[in-house]
Amino acid sequence: MILKNKNILITGGGKGIGYYSVINASKEGAFVYTIIKSKTDKKKFRNLKNVKVYIGNVSNTKIIQRILKDSIKDKKIISGLVNNAGIRQRIKFNKISNKNLKDVFETNFFSIFNIMQVFTKYLLKKNLKGSIVNIGSIVGPAGFPELSGYASTKSALIGLTKSYAVEMSKKNIRANIINPGFTKTSYFKKFKQKKKLYKWTLSRIPMGRWGEPNEISYLINFLLSDKSQYITGESINIDGGWLNS
Repeated sequence: MILKNKNILITGGGKGIGYYSVINASKEGAFVYTIIKSKTDKKKFRNLKNVKVYIGNVSNTKIIQRILKDSIKDKKIISGLVNNAGIRQRIKFNKISNKNLKDVFETNFFSIFNIMQVFTKYLLKKNLKGSIVNIGSIVGPAGFPELSGYASTKSALIGLTKSYAVEMSKKNIRANIINPGFTKTSYFKKFKQKKKLYKWTLSRIPMGRWGEPNEISYLINFLLSDKSQYITGESINIDGGWLNS
């Protein structure tokens, strides 16, 4: 178990990559604190003893501070953070309003920036080493039509991760970003109904299939573990070969 005795915080744990990250981190020995948005998603974690669930919005850093305080009371000091929570936004470039742009940046970039600040202060105060894994998207480095706002947030997240990693490396705090390609998350069923578009995505993926959320979570676990302690500042694509084709 590569995360044995680790305590991890995962945002957006209710669905998709976040959900599988919670499940697989707990299977690998970690105690997991997770934030979800929907009360109905809480039922999924009912039988897991090593998972503590909070309902809230990642844009509110008070919930992060509360979790970190609880971890101290629980004597389960958190050393790993997965910033998975995010929103998708598909709007034609000339139709994107300032509000649209502010909304997508608030969730996909500013909330993550703020969480990283709060978490970093927590680690430095405790003189702890830590690992942060940010979840980006191949849309950041590649670019797609009607995703300019969304892509901008993911590109910004790559720059943040790299600069943060350089600055914090001497403090033994690592940060890496994973850029998933097309993955079978909550939007997969609706996407598959668009037969022409779905077939096109498959034709562009050298491996000929969409990724599984589990496959992303395995990489997350590795980057959180001590087995990856010489890896920091990396932007890692996990996309079936999309960006190389």
